[in-house]
Amino acid sequence: MSTDYQRARADLGHRLRELRVESPAGRLTGTELAQRLGWPQSKVSKLENGRQTPTDSDLRAWAEAVGQPAAFPELHARLKGFESHVRSWRRRLAAGHAPVQEQWNTLIRETRTLHVWDNFAVNGMLQTADYARNLFERYADFRRSPRDAEDAVRARMKRQEWLYRPGRQLKTLMWEGALRAHACPPEVLAAQLDRLLGVVGMDTVQLGVVPWDAPLRLPPGNGFWILDDRLVTVEDWHAALWLDDAETIALYRRVWDTFAESAVYGAEAQQVIARVRRSIKV
Repeated sequence: MSTDYQRARADLGHRLRELRVESPAGRLTGTELAQRLGWPQSKVSKLENGRQTPTDSDLRAWAEAVGQPAAFPELHARLKGFESHVRSWRRRLAAGHAPVQEQWNTLIRETRTLHVWDNFAVNGMLQTADYARNLFERYADFRRSPRDAEDAVRARMKRQEWLYRPGRQLKTLMWEGALRAHACPPEVLAAQLDRLLGVVGMDTVQLGVVPWDAPLRLPPGNGFWILDDRLVTVEDWHAALWLDDAETIALYRRVWDTFAESAVYGAEAQQVIARVRRSIKV
């Protein structure tokens, strides 16, 4: 999958290479430039090939090292133009939730392995229709977006067909707080937890629950999805971040692995879910 963010970064890398080759001091090799900057040669290569996102200080140092400090404002402007990886909910939900869900369906269809951390709600791949409907309606009210909950629910339920395709793996971790969040009527939450109890043991699902009292090496932080090794998505109140550079993906995978150490699985996960289920008065 190619994104606007990837293309913009590749274009910036091409421009960096041009500046190196056209250096007033004479054409520099990547190795020579790395030596001037005190960087590993691999960093120069990654930046030029659009496989790493530079910082402002990287760009300033590059412009000065190739003898073209006046190029920095242009490079800075290009970097600030990388806004396609910050996907505003206001813009994305202008036509409602259903188009966003259909876009997700396309992304998931191309994916073989999902690593997910959820700390605020039950994972969408495992939601019941009633649970999903309540979330869509509440978000539509909050964001004043078009109310298309039924279409959005159908799209989300369609995505769950992925779970029954051979060769797919959903590796999802859920904070116990996500199980307890009463963002829907009690009877809807109870049915959702019943659904989760039935999911444990599915061939394509590895469900881990991080109990309240589990020791954590990191605070819970934001929820996120890792799609194979090509994309991370992180949701916040104002926007969703789509991050596709290798170093960032590796970082989020380390976070996921860290939470996985605190999770319980199989019968122990069922015990936690059942305990939460018993606490709900319906």
